[in-house]
Amino acid sequence: MELNENANIDTSQIDDERGSGGGGGGIGGLPIGGGGLTGIIVTVLIALVGGYFGINQLGGSDSGAANSGDNTNLQQECSQSDAIKQLDCRNTLYVNSIQAFWTDEMPKSFGDPYKPAKTTFFSRAVNTGCGSADSGTGPFYCPADDKVYIDLTFYKQLAEELGAPGEFAQPYVLAHEYGHHIQDLVGTEAQMRRDQERDPSQANKLSVKLELQADCYAGVWAKGATGTADDKGQKIFKSITAQDIQEGLDTASKIGDDTLQQRGGGTVNPAEFTHGTSAQRQEWFANGYKSGDPKKCDTFASGAVS
Repeated sequence: MELNENANIDTSQIDDERGSGGGGGGIGGLPIGGGGLTGIIVTVLIALVGGYFGINQLGGSDSGAANSGDNTNLQQECSQSDAIKQLDCRNTLYVNSIQAFWTDEMPKSFGDPYKPAKTTFFSRAVNTGCGSADSGTGPFYCPADDKVYIDLTFYKQLAEELGAPGEFAQPYVLAHEYGHHIQDLVGTEAQMRRDQERDPSQANKLSVKLELQADCYAGVWAKGATGTADDKGQKIFKSITAQDIQEGLDTASKIGDDTLQQRGGGTVNPAEFTHGTSAQRQEWFANGYKSGDPKKCDTFASGAVS
């Protein structure tokens, strides 16, 4: 993967809340993520099963209202000639690419204009439209305020604790979360919640389908990423290689429910799956990449997910 050092890094797509403190209390007082775990999250590995790479729709109190960050330092850093060497500037450029892609693709595939969503960089804790969260939550999307949230130190944990050190793991994570934004815009997420309420016995299976579709949308972006450009028409990526896509697949394999349950020292319990197995996550990312077509990502179709 090679980014274009001449591409404009649009920091207006980021709310930089690092150093702003954040808040406590937890989102709705419940575990964060797809919704399959019950009880209180008491270890990091249990949190991994239900939280990482998720969509967060639990309602928070007014004290959990999202803030707007101060981007002054980020703007200055990302205007330097070597900006793409910096983690936050690279991730800003990944966000730029993902949103440029969906700005073009969403009207073609879904017939509606794309509504941009900001990504919030935070450290330790953050207030969101869904309530308060901390770094242990992992990256997530909040439908209540249409934002993606990430503590960038997550990538170190992803590399060192989960064994996914590849550089392409980073845009894969962000593209997955923006996949949830697409689901929010087209109504898939809201319909899934209604279906969960109608039949609670299917809640976890429906959550898995939502997460796998977001993986597929991430693959669709990866297919078209080299065609994305900044606001001046400069290509954002010079290249994405087969090795990069393999790194995305490797990342997917490390965060499947079955793999994370095994890492937690317990038995694999499909009844608690909320995001899909490692094999399923790889399969749907690959499906999106091979087809390049969001309409091929219908995980909710009969028989699409066993």
